[in-house]
Amino acid sequence: MNQQHQDERTRIREAMNRLLSGQATASNGSLTVVALAAEAGVHRMALLKRHVDLKNEFYERVRTETQQIPETEKRLRETVTKLKKTIAEQRTEIQELRDLVTRLTLASAVLTQGKAASAEPASDNVIPFPRSTT
Repeated sequence: MNQQHQDERTRIREAMNRLLSGQATASNGSLTVVALAAEAGVHRMALLKRHVDLKNEFYERVRTETQQIPETEKRLRETVTKLKKTIAEQRTEIQELRDLVTRLTLASAVLTQGKAASAEPASDNVIPFPRSTT
């Protein structure tokens, strides 16, 4: 591990401590990776790519030390809730459409059967097709 990498890790850990104690100096103080990166003076992609362990440690500390759920997790939970609701609504709609198809198929069969039973044309200018025997 080179010195620059080690310096980044040290800055990130110090920023973590400042954010968790509520003494942010370079960020808005929110408990997010973006605020952590701003507080540490590193690009957020450094946290997401090179220092994933520190990002995970930060969120774990947020969860245990502040008894809060991280913002990203809150947003994901809200999205999951919305998606579950959407899935339930779509399942209901699909069932209603299946029921409609069944009813329309039965209605079509009844109408077709009724027309086949009456051999006389419904109008003077309508001639029924002969039934195929194949």
